[in-house]
Amino acid sequence: MAAAVERILTIALNPAIDVSCDAEHVRPTLKTRTMNQMHYAGGGGANVARVIAELGGRAELLYFSGGFSGPLYDRLLDEYDIVKHRIEMAGSNRIALMVHELSTNFEYRFVPEGPTIDPYELEPVHDFIEAYEGDYIIASGSLPHGAPADTYSRMADVAQRKGIRFVLDTSGEALRNTIDHAGIFLLKPSMSELEKLVGERLDENSACTVATDLVKRGAAENIALSMGKSGAVLVNAEGIVRMRSIHVREASAVGAGDSFVAGMVFWLTQGHTVHEAFRFGIAAGSAAVMTPGTELCRRADVYALYENGVTRAHG
Repeated sequence: MAAAVERILTIALNPAIDVSCDAEHVRPTLKTRTMNQMHYAGGGGANVARVIAELGGRAELLYFSGGFSGPLYDRLLDEYDIVKHRIEMAGSNRIALMVHELSTNFEYRFVPEGPTIDPYELEPVHDFIEAYEGDYIIASGSLPHGAPADTYSRMADVAQRKGIRFVLDTSGEALRNTIDHAGIFLLKPSMSELEKLVGERLDENSACTVATDLVKRGAAENIALSMGKSGAVLVNAEGIVRMRSIHVREASAVGAGDSFVAGMVFWLTQGHTVHEAFRFGIAAGSAAVMTPGTELCRRADVYALYENGVTRAHG
């Protein structure tokens, strides 16, 4: 008998229409002529769902949509094999712009805050999670203005009560509140997010100490700390595993963290260990860097990086 397919729910409470384009030069005052414009359904949770679909899995996406830009966002999602759970909001989906300057190879990223929601608009989200029966819930991305800081913490509490693994990739007060009040299966902070959490500069060793303390106090079972070109660190009760970054041809860093999270969770659902999932996540994040704009990673690139053994762990 075939094993049951594990269910993955991703959550995007502040989704964005990501617009990417190229320009020869970006200059003040003068018009900047752009080319190669592309539109993607973005925002942390949506990016994670897109990557899972690209890797061969099938995620469910719970997301806000509304206003003048909501219908476009919905249509962009139709391009992917994702089960959509749309929650209507009064505001409009934000529109983010990334401009790649060809003359310098610099990226300019313009990311609006997004709409302000009324807390009552979140109740259908919480109701959905309360009724959800699955294996993973991935809360990824920022909270919209108006959302209480304990929004993700409430979700984590429900997940823990129902035996669902809760994965968190966020920052600021949403991160602080959740790790202070809820149990997390997998936490994926960046170095800068961890520094803001503790209020001081960290190097790799001190960051590992902070992560170890979080694991010991029960805030998170696994912490995958991404450090950009320096690689990543996995911390759990078994100890600390460091992995060097993969040297790839760089096109854009957009979505690398979301690809990392998606790769880890997808590989876990395929029956692999946390350590192997960590290695697969590194491959997915590195593959995302190889693609332009907000395209995210490509399946063939991820598997090639993983199977060629370029991400070896060291203690």
